[in-house]
Amino acid sequence: MNFLRNLLASILGSLMAFAIIMGMFFIFLMLMGSADDGVVVKKNTVLELGFMVPVLDYTGKDETDPFAALWGGEIGMDEILHTIEVAKTDDHIEGISITTSFLQAGIAQTREIREALLDFKSSGKFVLAHSDIYTQKDYYLASVADEVYMNPVGVLDFKGLATEVLYYKDLQEKSGIKMEVIRHGKYKSAVEPFLSNTMSDENRTQIKELITSIWDVIVDDISVSRKMSPVDLNAVADTLGGRTPSLAVASGLLDGILHFDEYEDLLREKMGVKKGEEINYIKFMDYIQTASKKNILTGTDKIAVIYAQGEIFYGEGGKDYIGQGLIVDALQKAVENESVKAIVFRVDSPGGSALVSDIIWREMQLAKKEKPLVVSFGNVAASGGYYIGVGGDKIFAEPTTITGSIGVFGTIPNINELAKNVGINAEQVGTNQNSVDYSLFEPMDDSFRNVVQESIEETYNIFLERVAQGRNMSIAQVDSLAQGRVWSGVDAKANGLVDELGNLDDAIAAAAEMAGLDAYGIRKYPKYKSGFEQFMENMGGVKTKIGESIIQEEIGTEAYQILKEFKELGKQEGIQAKMPFRLNIK
Repeated sequence: MNFLRNLLASILGSLMAFAIIMGMFFIFLMLMGSADDGVVVKKNTVLELGFMVPVLDYTGKDETDPFAALWGGEIGMDEILHTIEVAKTDDHIEGISITTSFLQAGIAQTREIREALLDFKSSGKFVLAHSDIYTQKDYYLASVADEVYMNPVGVLDFKGLATEVLYYKDLQEKSGIKMEVIRHGKYKSAVEPFLSNTMSDENRTQIKELITSIWDVIVDDISVSRKMSPVDLNAVADTLGGRTPSLAVASGLLDGILHFDEYEDLLREKMGVKKGEEINYIKFMDYIQTASKKNILTGTDKIAVIYAQGEIFYGEGGKDYIGQGLIVDALQKAVENESVKAIVFRVDSPGGSALVSDIIWREMQLAKKEKPLVVSFGNVAASGGYYIGVGGDKIFAEPTTITGSIGVFGTIPNINELAKNVGINAEQVGTNQNSVDYSLFEPMDDSFRNVVQESIEETYNIFLERVAQGRNMSIAQVDSLAQGRVWSGVDAKANGLVDELGNLDDAIAAAAEMAGLDAYGIRKYPKYKSGFEQFMENMGGVKTKIGESIIQEEIGTEAYQILKEFKELGKQEGIQAKMPFRLNIK
């Protein structure tokens, strides 16, 4: 019976695989046939700025790849900023309507989009916003508009920033599974949840100061756009003065309450279109296709922009994590390319492997001997993310960038208590005194702990030396700012950890100035796998994704997040220079 069942399953699996391959073949033919069909932008068009997909700094998308259209699950900041800039000078685009809700971008990314929209408005074109639901991040983006509207029964969230850190000490004791922790730095709280049930004063202090600094930037930006004082905006947040549409209008957060059809009448008025006439809309994701064919920056000389995004792990790397393979290769190619006159290294990373961080740092040192090298920090450049960036000639950070976190730690799983509870006894045999260094079935002994602690102290000292060298500080000065402490971009600049507050464009302009360039183009690195290669890899992970979805549905989102964090800890190899805690600021 089992044989027949397995045979039937194999046949069905083969048929499904064949069907998928054939489907892909026909899609390929369709894409090839329509490869030259561009998106037509009519006169008097409104660009709809709305996307409900994750925003990365860089997707590495190749627009000439016929399969590129299939990968709609992400969008790159480089695409977003370029598209807005093209729209600014497109005579067919009359203005932008911001309709996005539940923006899946970091706060620093949101601010960059906001700055691009401010630049767009300088052309004299309008920017209006309307939504049914405004999260705080959505409203922060929408507040840049000339006028902001909401549905009469819509929801607007404006109450200040908060975050939550989960602690697992009781869970470890009840389950018998614990993480052995070795760390340096009183603020190195990445591992604090495994050591305590409550937040330390040091951790609470740094989180409070961090989110307060970020909130101040948000409030200041909204203050300018909405012509409200920061004091009044904070009063609105404290009293939940935007909790209903009518209160949001009364408090100054909104210009009015409109159904979408009424909002469209306002758009017609702005465009000089008669009431009842159809509005020519073009969706942002469609306009990207048109924008990608237009180069804003041109020239035979190039500035290389190298994107490093995600956690840092040993390996090749990709768009989801930083590995030494792709990044080292990208730096070397940028140096070897004679048309590349300067390099901009873009970092968006909470850190990870200290070993990989140092490998990349070394390659940065070699690269900047040959060409000017400017670093741009995105949402986060902490710990290992800061480590790899500190090697540049000049560092730019957004005011809301989370950075610093100079410190290291090690976590090693131990199931000694669980093994006792289920009746497992492990016996070790070795040839030398230290040949049996550690077993997850036995308590960690002092000898092994001392060896690991020694490595962590050495790595921490090297980290301090790298920062001191890159920032022209003494070891003592760096140590006073280190201990794993995280800073906003504003505070990082005040403390000398970065040189300037600015975005990626500012970093590119600085690199051009250092290289003496007036006209130049951009060359992006690294190159990721093609769309078809990604598809075939993703097909192999479909079963895993389905399984993860089922688990999350059964145990709930918060419990699944705990499980996921434990799983990610299991991927860590060697000493970690990593963001001190997982922050979901909302």
